[in-house]
Amino acid sequence: MGAGMHRVAVDVGGTFTDIVIANADGSCRTLKLLSTPDDYSRAIIEGLRRLSAEGDIDAASVGSLVHAFTVATNALLTGEGAKIGLITTRGFRDVLEIARLRMPQLYDMDWDKPRPLVPRRRRFEVDERIGSNGEVVRSLDEASVLAAIKKMRVAEVDAVAICLLHSYANPSHEQAVADLIRRKAPDLSISVSHQVLPELREFERTSTTVVNAFVKPTVDRYLGRLESKLKHMGIAAPLMVMQSAGGITKADTAREFPAFCLESGPAAGAIGAAALGQSLDEQNIIAFDMGGTTAKACLIEGGEPRIAQEMEVGAGINVGQRLLKGGGYLVRSPTIDLAEVGAGGGSLAWVDGGGVLRVGPRSAGSDPGPACYGRGGRQPTVTDANVVLGFLNPVQLLDGEMPIDARAACEVITSEIGKRLDLAPHEAAHGIHVVANATMARAIQAVSSEIGRSPADFTLIAFGGSGPVHAATLAAHAGISEIIVPPAPGVFSALGLLFSRIQHRLVRTYWHDVDKIDYRALNHLAATLLDEARELMGNEGALVDDIELKLALDMRYAGQSSELAIEIADPPVSAQAIQDAVERFHQEHERTYDYCSRHEPVQIVNLRLRARGRGQAEHALLGQPVHAVRSAASSKVKSTYRKAYFGASSGWVETPILRRLDLTETAREGPLIVEEYDTTIVVPPGSFVRLASGLVRINVSHQK
Repeated sequence: MGAGMHRVAVDVGGTFTDIVIANADGSCRTLKLLSTPDDYSRAIIEGLRRLSAEGDIDAASVGSLVHAFTVATNALLTGEGAKIGLITTRGFRDVLEIARLRMPQLYDMDWDKPRPLVPRRRRFEVDERIGSNGEVVRSLDEASVLAAIKKMRVAEVDAVAICLLHSYANPSHEQAVADLIRRKAPDLSISVSHQVLPELREFERTSTTVVNAFVKPTVDRYLGRLESKLKHMGIAAPLMVMQSAGGITKADTAREFPAFCLESGPAAGAIGAAALGQSLDEQNIIAFDMGGTTAKACLIEGGEPRIAQEMEVGAGINVGQRLLKGGGYLVRSPTIDLAEVGAGGGSLAWVDGGGVLRVGPRSAGSDPGPACYGRGGRQPTVTDANVVLGFLNPVQLLDGEMPIDARAACEVITSEIGKRLDLAPHEAAHGIHVVANATMARAIQAVSSEIGRSPADFTLIAFGGSGPVHAATLAAHAGISEIIVPPAPGVFSALGLLFSRIQHRLVRTYWHDVDKIDYRALNHLAATLLDEARELMGNEGALVDDIELKLALDMRYAGQSSELAIEIADPPVSAQAIQDAVERFHQEHERTYDYCSRHEPVQIVNLRLRARGRGQAEHALLGQPVHAVRSAASSKVKSTYRKAYFGASSGWVETPILRRLDLTETAREGPLIVEEYDTTIVVPPGSFVRLASGLVRINVSHQK
């Protein structure tokens, strides 16, 4: 990027679209505006045009543009993806419905298994068979493929997923089927399992490929439309997209493999939190991101976000317990290990048939939004509750750009919650706040205690538009002693995009007991992965000397159905390297599950490779000024007081209202509230807050 050039980051969420511009001097400009669900690219273009009109950027000055989006996730959750067909090996038509024979709620007689994205009438079998070692057991019958293509044309499908038995070991039959479809039905979008997920397990591979096929046309249209609009504005910089695993890739790759971008936005926040932790020499962090629709938690150990090898999308978003599976659509691809719950600022509060107060998972989104936004919302939300409690400004947010109607918030909470539960408005609002906190606490538990980590050993980094409002209460509940609120917390996920690096993660199945390894074959496979990674990274513009390569093995005890990924030294892989990996596997198994058995045989299942570009000097951004694009009235906001309700024990308290720069390095005791352009920080009674190097640090009281 040349001198005077800008880096632009855009994070599109369900409620807000956040834009950050990194200037050549390291300073940043930020803009937060409501998302446009009818066409998410519209808010992006409107924001960039506003920034251009105000002189913050011009099209020629944009050196790079990094994007995180929720389009793929929304298509999956709403069921508004493509009409797809599935081609599979004869006898495996029902793999999607058989799945793993697991259900998340064992005794819930009303629970229904997620409806397959491909109904049975659009699943087509072909005659062929590949063995687990890659041998051709039965040759592909071309006539059966042509018959399947004809049926798909009659069914008017938009996209097709191809998943044949053991194609990870030998993809020749899948390649032949794809070639036939391209010749006979060139308009169909194609997803092929050996490209999407070249590893064993038929259900996992089929499900991931089907999800990719389902969202692919939607993401392809969205990114294509956005690229066209950017080009029309005169922005020539390539569009880069954040992936779920925390690395960026070209938009072309994201359009081909959108299943790898389902957690695009939340991953950006985790990357930003990790970068902040590294700049502060804080290695163990829990990143907490609360936006308008959901709240997310992520564990960062040793400076790196924890990676999960799979996720379930739509698995009852209000449940933090990820030990219970089977309730959503499985996507097996490396993903930053996030626990996500439906408890954002826009999450709806309601009373169920048993008279119990609930919060989420449904959200008011940006249209109509919470009642206090004055856009027609008639159901109470967490944001409405925080306005009634005095935590949020009852007149305006975004430094005056968003008027707030506190009376409307009070009215909907009174009518929908207070009257039904015989509670005063502030009591009902506090109930909503407490229930939302309880739900979010489960997310923190899911990424810490559920995997053998104590939250008390970690620092909480809180961000998102609503995260700092709730962070202190959550930290006290979890036993966490310190909270850090970064600069520009309300747009921190967008800021995190600026710390991202080009990255690809590759996997190949290599299923052997460790005492029966063919080292020549293993090293040949490793060399193949390394060559493929270097080619992919080169195509993204990375120089050979700037590529970091790390190998890992998926390992398990014989008979287990899940694995732990253990890093190994650079190839060639030796017997000593495997022996060292086995010892680390035992240690990690004990740490994660409080159990290990060194006398049991250990197996290797997969070989993994992470390739990413080397870090850039973007950490300097964290120490530079962050300026919000705001109204002229924003500079007139002065410190003041208002009453805030901190529960029955404290009651209503006359609470100081400050700006970030009003804080000093001398700790100040709460209660107090810090208002910023893009968020509000609530410091409850008994906790202490100070400002250090531009960061708000809160020491949390654990008094009951």
